[in-house]
Amino acid sequence: MEPIVEQIVAMPRIGDKAPEFNAITTQGDIHFPSDYSGKWIILFSHPADFTPVCTSEFMTFASMQDEFTALNTQLVGLSIDGLYSHIAWLRTIKEKIEFKGMKNVEVTFPLIEDISMSVAKKYGMIQPGESTTKAVRAVFFIDPKSMIRAMIYYPISLGRNFDEIKRVIIALQTADAFNIATPADWKPGDDVIVPTAGSCGIAKDRMETKQEGITCHDWFFCTKPLSREQVNHPKITKA
Repeated sequence: MEPIVEQIVAMPRIGDKAPEFNAITTQGDIHFPSDYSGKWIILFSHPADFTPVCTSEFMTFASMQDEFTALNTQLVGLSIDGLYSHIAWLRTIKEKIEFKGMKNVEVTFPLIEDISMSVAKKYGMIQPGESTTKAVRAVFFIDPKSMIRAMIYYPISLGRNFDEIKRVIIALQTADAFNIATPADWKPGDDVIVPTAGSCGIAKDRMETKQEGITCHDWFFCTKPLSREQVNHPKITKA
């Protein structure tokens, strides 16, 4: 009898097309990512239902859902628990859990059933160094063209920073809309980075001509202001 060899699936990378799948969720069947074409998507995994860190995260995501909706962003959760476990856990959150002033929190974004772990494996959410039976806290940022634009992985013990998750979405949308890059710790209203001109010589010419609104600290590092109002303009939510 030949040994069973488990197929190794390469983890998706930034710039890849988001792997497709069909799934059962707490909001009905979904075809991912095609059901959300034209939207940004945050696909995130959690280790297990009825666990405290995951509960705090779901309450936070649900409480911020309107903020993500305003950014044309769909939330989609996943764990390798079954549908009835998901439903019972979300009902418990709404009826019994209070955390940081949040209570009666209803989760209305889809939570994927992934008992077979097929989706979790397809997205590299199972990390054997953490657990072979639980998904780590992965976050995938997927743009309206279904391309993976960023990923963040957290170990099972570490709750996510939701201000950072929202900042990443805004920064990606802003970079697309204005053809800029964002510096360390950037927040809406801060200066942004102007892409370096094609060569050192051209960039030095740009420094010498002193283009209006652009400050060049050296040939490779130029910034310009971008107001919070510009960043908050509805056009930035489209890729």
